[in-house]
Amino acid sequence: MSDRPGGWTDDNRDDRYGRGSDSAQPEGARVMRHVQRHPAPPQQRPAPPQYPAPPQQRRPEPPRYADGYDDDAGYDNGYSDGQVYGGGNGGGRGYGGGDGGYVQGRPAPDWRRRIKIGALTLVVVVLAVSIGTYFWADSKLKREVDLSKVIERPGEGDGTNYLIVGSDSRAGMSAEDKKRLHTGSAEGKRTDSMMILHDGANGPTLVSLPRDSNVEIPTFVGSESGKTFKGTGRMVKLNAAYAEDGPELLVRTVEFNTGLHIDHYVEIGFGGFAKIVDAIGGVELDIPKAFKDKYSGADFQAGKQTLDGEQALAFVRTRHAFTSDLDRTKNQQKFLAALASQTATPSTILNPFKLYPTMGAGLDTLVVDKDMSLWDLGSMFFAMKGVTGGDGKSMNMPISGSTGGNLVWDKAKVKQLVQQLNNDEKVTVSGN
Repeated sequence: MSDRPGGWTDDNRDDRYGRGSDSAQPEGARVMRHVQRHPAPPQQRPAPPQYPAPPQQRRPEPPRYADGYDDDAGYDNGYSDGQVYGGGNGGGRGYGGGDGGYVQGRPAPDWRRRIKIGALTLVVVVLAVSIGTYFWADSKLKREVDLSKVIERPGEGDGTNYLIVGSDSRAGMSAEDKKRLHTGSAEGKRTDSMMILHDGANGPTLVSLPRDSNVEIPTFVGSESGKTFKGTGRMVKLNAAYAEDGPELLVRTVEFNTGLHIDHYVEIGFGGFAKIVDAIGGVELDIPKAFKDKYSGADFQAGKQTLDGEQALAFVRTRHAFTSDLDRTKNQQKFLAALASQTATPSTILNPFKLYPTMGAGLDTLVVDKDMSLWDLGSMFFAMKGVTGGDGKSMNMPISGSTGGNLVWDKAKVKQLVQQLNNDEKVTVSGN
């Protein structure tokens, strides 16, 4: 029996009006199925329907009611708050960010910035390697010649003058090397070739000084003793000056007999010369006429051919196959120009597996003056390469005759040649 008015019971009430209230006061608003003032118990609360999220559509605001209710705690709009489409705190990608909007993906890479950083890194690496290589190579130079010991020197002219000496030094060579290269086993060292390389604005000029040149030994100061030796007008072969007191007296003798100031001195021995040639894989040379020399080991056919270190040394040392020492100096000029030209190429300079062995082979055996820098050595090398270019010139010292064993220089031509070199003019003087 119900105590409700009008005989109404729970069984016969109209479901359209909800549950109603036992209170005498009517309800403030009709209860809607999907809006509740208080959450239903977990076991009785129906599962909210799930709806697919439309692309790039913002989350709708919960409805507001006349009674001021605006809490969406019980409002299910069909959107998943970070459970399916993204994190609830807005940190995920895609839909459903914490701000209720669409969160864009990771920004496209800034390739300009990456290229700039890569280029800068490459420049830094190249500079570091270049600087390291410079100091490594500079430390290997043997600065053993002190040109400050040379007295009564002529004034400096325009351009730079190098005295390049090939010695018969056998330092560092084994008995097998001496036999293979046909150098013999003589003690000490003597000059095997001498050249003046002038590098100036009118192109490089290479002047060979025959070892049999007849020259005067002037007053000089001993390189070791420091004692002054007065000149007596003694005439000797040019290579005797080197044998008597080494590089310093050789420079003093060349300057005295030519009037040309020598800025730098460079010397290389037999072993170092052969190693440089082998390090670059040989030197291609066109030999116009076949010749053979049992003393140097030379045995060449006419035509183009690639010479290894042993063959190259035999080529520049051969003298018995020719009628005079002048032919020998021409061969030396030709080979050195070819060596420089084929070494200063991109295939050598840009290839570390070729560059470092070449530099190591050459620098280990070079003897230079104390003021010689690696930059000066590089300038000399490229000037040597330029000798074969259109502006370069190679020649022997002008000869007027001989004394029977020594070659006599043509003094008038030598004076004109030196004047042109000092003034850095184009050389018009011809040699033998």
